[in-house]
Amino acid sequence: MKIDIHTHIMPEHIPNYFQKFGYGEFIHLEHHCPGCAKMIKGDKVFREVEQNCWDTSVRMKEMDMTEVSMQVLSTIPVLFNYWAKPQDGLETARFFNDHIAQSCQLHPDRFIGLGTLPLQDIDLSIKELERCMQTLQLAGIEIGSNINGKNLSDPYFFPLWEAAERLNCSIFVHPWEMMGEDQMQRYWLPWLVGMPAETARAISSMIFGGVFTKFPKLKVAFAHGGGSFPFTIGRIEHGFLVRPDLCAIDNAENPKNYLGKFWIDALVHDPKALDYIIDTMGADKICMGSDYPFPLGEHHPGKLIESMPYDEQLKEKLLFKNAMDWLHKS
Repeated sequence: MKIDIHTHIMPEHIPNYFQKFGYGEFIHLEHHCPGCAKMIKGDKVFREVEQNCWDTSVRMKEMDMTEVSMQVLSTIPVLFNYWAKPQDGLETARFFNDHIAQSCQLHPDRFIGLGTLPLQDIDLSIKELERCMQTLQLAGIEIGSNINGKNLSDPYFFPLWEAAERLNCSIFVHPWEMMGEDQMQRYWLPWLVGMPAETARAISSMIFGGVFTKFPKLKVAFAHGGGSFPFTIGRIEHGFLVRPDLCAIDNAENPKNYLGKFWIDALVHDPKALDYIIDTMGADKICMGSDYPFPLGEHHPGKLIESMPYDEQLKEKLLFKNAMDWLHKS
């Protein structure tokens, strides 16, 4: 069995919210040839995508080809629309959530869904979270690594964390709006360097802000192997120890004590890196995640794990058992 916790999906037909609302960089699709579409961001081409980005039948065929049992579906981060007016963000979130829920309802043995929230308004977000969990029967939510510049440690989010605990909501944190993006446009650096830094920012913020202490029942997973966090935890701990006046202002607990309190996916693209995150983060806290169907992902989900000289018990944890624990399904 293989459960892929990191996959993205979008509807085949998205309303032209740019025209409807009259502002912003809302995404819609232009289907210009069979099986291909252009993602239009506002009125400019953002990216070309293929049929597996929206067609669940194509997706399931590709899952069968790579022996993936189930995918956890989440929206594409560019569709978060956190910058929009709150009511407009709620409308787009509900549209994407309804689509993910429908995909899961049609194929409950293949798909598990995560919703998206209009996090520019925390009250609207909690109402939509409740709808996701109670009405749509999704497993949780996907959120960005920061929300309009607010770190996830901000007290603004505390009511959301409280609601997520109450609803047994799994949370998947995905990097977006990478810090320094405007200064490194060449060489795809925002995706290669910025995304790992963003994830480290999110994890460190939640640790230093005491989020995992205040809300110990939260089940949070972070994308891309935890970004650069696992590889800089020594530096992070050292900073905490030598400058507590700067680092320990909201939480006096050593950052290393939080290893094992949250999950990361295994998308590291390197055998030595996989060994390292298992040793550092804990064998029970690594889940298979491929970033399907995008180029930076693992094109054969789980292949790196399967290729390693691990015993079957560890491989089972990495391929599906840890995911089931994160999803409250074990």
